[in-house]
Amino acid sequence: MFIRPLKLTQHVDIQGPSDAPTLVLLHSLGTDLHLWDPQMARLTQRYRVVRLDIRGHGLSAVDAEPFSMSDLADDVLAVLDRLQIKEFYVAGVSIGGTIAQWLAFKVPKRVRGMIIIDTALVNAAPPALWRARAEDVFNHGIEHLEREILSRWVTPGFVNTPDADGMKQMLHRTSVEGFAGCSLAIANSDLTTMNIPGVRAVVILGSEDKLTPLDYAQRLAEKRNAELHIIPGAAHLPNFERPDVLTDEIISFIENKKISVTDESRK
Repeated sequence: MFIRPLKLTQHVDIQGPSDAPTLVLLHSLGTDLHLWDPQMARLTQRYRVVRLDIRGHGLSAVDAEPFSMSDLADDVLAVLDRLQIKEFYVAGVSIGGTIAQWLAFKVPKRVRGMIIIDTALVNAAPPALWRARAEDVFNHGIEHLEREILSRWVTPGFVNTPDADGMKQMLHRTSVEGFAGCSLAIANSDLTTMNIPGVRAVVILGSEDKLTPLDYAQRLAEKRNAELHIIPGAAHLPNFERPDVLTDEIISFIENKKISVTDESRK
């Protein structure tokens, strides 16, 4: 469905029982709401799942105006307000995890918990790199960066598998304005002084994630008073590489159950 709560139209997908707890799913840069496809079958049995495409990604609109992480969070809040959703859990990958923290900062009493995946308080890459990336995409498009981007999203053995085709399709659906605009938002993002007291959180990191160093994830977990859980064998996007393990993590956090992601049976 499409919603225009503010000036831009948002593409939104809602599934699951209407009387179940609401879980908002936020995707990463260069993907879209389909990043969460591997999790949907199990999550929609338990929760009312709301997933959406952020600006310029998937089928959501974008314009030429610059925007910030705060603006992206406002987009999500406007959708939730239009849907009359008062309280919710939120799970976000990469930039989605940053947006999730902005949501909790803006409306802490509405956020029942955050699942922050492969995210940091401040990006490990310097702001100048992100600004150069934005300019490159504006001038030359995204396609020439496909191999480089995919190699950072997943482990080498996963890049050339049929399962990686879905990631390529999501990247191709991302607009130049959306990718470049989010790159600039990342360049200007620093959550090291953002305090979110009273909101439960868990931080999740793929063991092979080269974009989010372990010490960055550790600092995020400390800042959010959260446990840090490592998903073995996954890089930056565990949704596709370790789908069941990530789904287990989300369910266990919401339902406050302990699991071990290092059991041999789960590797």
